[in-house]
Amino acid sequence: MDYLYLILFYGYQVLRIYFYIILITVILSWTPLVNTKFYHILLKITGPYMNIFRGWIVFSNMDFTPIIGFILYQILLNFIASLL
Repeated sequence: MDYLYLILFYGYQVLRIYFYIILITVILSWTPLVNTKFYHILLKITGPYMNIFRGWIVFSNMDFTPIIGFILYQILLNFIASLL
């Protein structure tokens, strides 16, 4: 097997898992579970990427910029998937 293919394949899988962790973090942020240790661990994992997009589009107390982060991340995943 080609090593580049293996790197792309496993890199894609890791990025996909990270996408689901981001999704779980966002969903949990709407619940009372934001005060749990589990949620804070997820925030530490997803924070480096999602903090890039914080505060761009804010209406009242709602920050809509994580949507931009999701869209760009999904474009990256689709690009890598097209290479496989």
